[in-house]
Amino acid sequence: MIFRRVLMALTAAAVFAAAAGVVVVALAFALYALAEPRLGRAGAAGAVALVVALLMGLLGLVLAIGGRRSAPKTPAQVAGNLLERALTLVQEKPVMAAVAAAGAGLMAIRNPKYLGEALKAFLDDKPARK
Repeated sequence: MIFRRVLMALTAAAVFAAAAGVVVVALAFALYALAEPRLGRAGAAGAVALVVALLMGLLGLVLAIGGRRSAPKTPAQVAGNLLERALTLVQEKPVMAAVAAAGAGLMAIRNPKYLGEALKAFLDDKPARK
């Protein structure tokens, strides 16, 4: 039940990310079409690149300022099992969790055997033999 919810949440996040990419491309094309009659092709492409660079810089500044929050007054409880630790990671560091999920997905696509072994190692309570 919980695994299904987590899977549905990851699917929803992937859908939203894809939709955001489509919106960004559409807005860039609209800006290009708006600037092209006045600036020409090269000027319109430069205008789109400038706007994207400015937005990326602004977003980076906002994230840098937002990342400087103080430590929580009460320490977070150490989760007992893997699922609780994963949900805590997603809540505290969503960007890192998204990158880890994307990496695990790429690893599963390239070689499912490695993902199976990694999951088996994490879910087993016994330490690995040497």
